[in-house]
Amino acid sequence: MQKTIDQVQEEIIDEFAMFDDWMDKYALIIEQGNSLEKLDEKYKTPNNIIEGCQSRVWLQTDYEDGKLNFRADSDAVIVKGLLAMVLKVFSGRTPDEIIETDLRFLKEIGLTEHLSPTRSNGLLAVIKQIRFYAIAYKAKEEQNQ
Repeated sequence: MQKTIDQVQEEIIDEFAMFDDWMDKYALIIEQGNSLEKLDEKYKTPNNIIEGCQSRVWLQTDYEDGKLNFRADSDAVIVKGLLAMVLKVFSGRTPDEIIETDLRFLKEIGLTEHLSPTRSNGLLAVIKQIRFYAIAYKAKEEQNQ
């Protein structure tokens, strides 16, 4: 059975709690990015680029069986790690789950204070886009009923 969004967030928080030093935490973020499934080049299109990111970020969204699945990539290693964590929380979820989620792990692991403003804005742009897709697919579902 799939873990709840809260359980996934708790796992991320616990993983980061093992480290006190931010250099170690950044290494963990980079490691997360290395585990991100490679995004096929055919999805690296202007339509999939997230505006507001300093580095290039692509977000591919698929909707299947009432759930949204996300794949993403970036040309920056830290950003790739941030994407991996956000996708771990949101991918494979229903639009309602995504819309209703309090994405608290970012604050709880201290990321909000340790990201540069441009990186923080880029991360927020990705989260905003994911929520936008969730709202759009929910509206489409309701129309088809």
